Amino acid sequence: MNTSATLLQAPIAVVTGAARGIGAGVCAVLRDAGYRIVAVDVDALRLAGVVADLGQAHVARPVDVTNEGAVSALFEEIERDLGPVSVLVCAAGLLLLPGGQRPLIQDMTLETWERSHAVNNTGAFLCSREYLRHRIAKPVASGRVVFFGSVAAQLGGYRSSAAYIAAKAAVMGYAKAFAREAAPLGITANVVAPGLIDTEMLRSTVTSSGALEAAAQAIPLGRIGQVPDVAAAVAYLVSPSAAYLTGVVIDVNGGYRMP
Repeated sequence: MNTSATLLQAPIAVVTGAARGIGAGVCAVLRDAGYRIVAVDVDALRLAGVVADLGQAHVARPVDVTNEGAVSALFEEIERDLGPVSVLVCAAGLLLLPGGQRPLIQDMTLETWERSHAVNNTGAFLCSREYLRHRIAKPVASGRVVFFGSVAAQLGGYRSSAAYIAAKAAVMGYAKAFAREAAPLGITANVVAPGLIDTEMLRSTVTSSGALEAAAQAIPLGRIGQVPDVAAAVAYLVSPSAAYLTGVVIDVNGGYRMP
């Protein structure tokens, strides 16, 4: 176990969407891999609990990733007070289901569309842009960026909405452009595309008892995925073993989608 003194010298990993679900799981696995975690989320109360569980030297930063000024200030503060960011994981995500139902395109409001893109897509752009700007000014040895797509974007939708699908598809395309621009700096950028993972987001789509069990029957591995399944993929992508991977999508879906 790393001591607080050792962690103060550890490489820094910024994880957005860190207050729950996959983001919180990624924080834990990267802590175990030796990173000092800067956990970012708009939900300050839940974020504080996650960071308390991580232990000393890890820090919480309640920031709205859709706010350009706040994101810029966040990275300025981290780079100034803590040190250069080695790893950025853009895990902030939002699935809007007005009235608990998946909105059809014909019924979708512009507000739903824009809010979904703001969190899922624009937030990833703002954070990764700031990361890249700082790494151009002050390179690090092995920079890593991990974005989050979704099997919904790959399949055209399941337990999702057109706004979420389009936003995640945009992230997956953007990640490839980012990977090309960042490569000369030695930075890799990849995407993790989860399938059906047992999180609050997935459970918000359940409208009847037994629905998840039924959904699991369509997955070749016969079960709904768990947060550690996804976090392990992130841990691999930021590790030295993945140094020659960039611009790729890692599917974590139990075989639900096979390219």
